[in-house]
Amino acid sequence: MGFEEAHSIFIEHHTGERTGERRGRLLREHNYAEKLFLQNVWWPLFESLEHLHPEYEVLDWNRKSQFLDFAFLPASGGRFGIECDGFQSHIKDMDREKFSYALNRDTFLTGMGWRMLHFSFDDIQQRPEVCRMLLQLALAPYLARKTAVKDILSEEKEVLRLAWRQGRPLRPKDVCDHFQINFRTARRLLQSLSDKGFLHPIAGGRGVRYYEVKPMHADQVW
Repeated sequence: MGFEEAHSIFIEHHTGERTGERRGRLLREHNYAEKLFLQNVWWPLFESLEHLHPEYEVLDWNRKSQFLDFAFLPASGGRFGIECDGFQSHIKDMDREKFSYALNRDTFLTGMGWRMLHFSFDDIQQRPEVCRMLLQLALAPYLARKTAVKDILSEEKEVLRLAWRQGRPLRPKDVCDHFQINFRTARRLLQSLSDKGFLHPIAGGRGVRYYEVKPMHADQVW
């Protein structure tokens, strides 16, 4: 299934489940920027919109309704709030009171167990690879393949985190230099992660030269 079809089903599903202001908010506010975030940033990483909720209602400390651009609510119970911030609407036109409220809201939600992630519209449109790298870095500790998570060793987790943080194909030399281990150990760890489905080997010359992180899926919770 391609993105356009998945997005149409996604919006139809959430619209059908809502009534009143929650439904109206979705129809009014899920616009170009929000769809572009899904198309440029989220979809290339996950190829799924599962566990993602557009225009998600939350309450502030005064029990006043506010809406997040997206809430990511994986089956593990984690809660991520995702905001697509345009300069004009979120910064330039924001007075001191609104600015203070925005900061206090994020702090309140953090205290309530949310992890808040903000992406600028300019980056979503012009530098989506930066957004994907940051999103993957933020979600990586909480996402993994269920079939392999019980088998992954602590040192392999650290190598995988290095691959997520680096944002480019990982070489055995990178692992050697970062962890101060020998080449044979580095190659063994990378091969093990490849066998478990976390990394994809890239051949070159006489053998594998690089390993790249495979796309994660939203229902694969670490």
